[in-house]
Amino acid sequence: MREIVLDTETTGFDPESGDRIVEIGAVELWNHVATGETYHVYINPERSMPEEAFGVHGIGPDMLDNPRPPEKGEVTLKDKPVFAKVGKGFLDFIQDSKLVIHNASFDMKFLNAELKWMGLPQIPMDQALDTLAIARKRFPGSPASLDALCRRFNIDNTNRVLHGALLDSEILAEVYLELIGGRQPDFGLSTSASSAADGQDDWRPTARPTPLASKITDEESAAHEAFVEKLGDNALWTRA
Repeated sequence: MREIVLDTETTGFDPESGDRIVEIGAVELWNHVATGETYHVYINPERSMPEEAFGVHGIGPDMLDNPRPPEKGEVTLKDKPVFAKVGKGFLDFIQDSKLVIHNASFDMKFLNAELKWMGLPQIPMDQALDTLAIARKRFPGSPASLDALCRRFNIDNTNRVLHGALLDSEILAEVYLELIGGRQPDFGLSTSASSAADGQDDWRPTARPTPLASKITDEESAAHEAFVEKLGDNALWTRA
């Protein structure tokens, strides 16, 4: 089972008011195990970034007529691709996999707005799984932000100084697995990421093509034969 844990960063709260996506980060899970495959892209929003977003997303002020140059660690967006250049590649990455998103309605609203403007297919809402809703159902009345859930599950988020989409999706993947019952909820410990990536959910171990060399020494073998000989013809080792 393939799942994509996903996060976006945006210029604001409402695409219908002109806000745009500036970053998408996603990680791939197979049978609830991270495969190491990721998707990450910064996007030129073709508009100004609100100044209050600087330092929050780690994005510099170059989309504004602002004299301050980007600080160390800040990403500039002027030279990044617009969504029209990455939208098809994004759809190719997610395919029809379940999308695990914290506050899914927000991200889906922006993703579908961008896809609609491109004339590309919309992502069905039922393709998204909202971890915020899961957390609120499991822990009613408790804080359900990503940071709060990290504290609850003792997940290290000390690197989350900036709200980067890829880092947040990696952290969310850990939170999601805890929310559904642990990192191996189906106890599929024998399932390797490589076999899952080939779509083999029923993977089973096979015999080695080349047997391992024996580690028994000649002295040990001779001692065993002498021991068995003393047991007589009825010894288990002498039966056909």
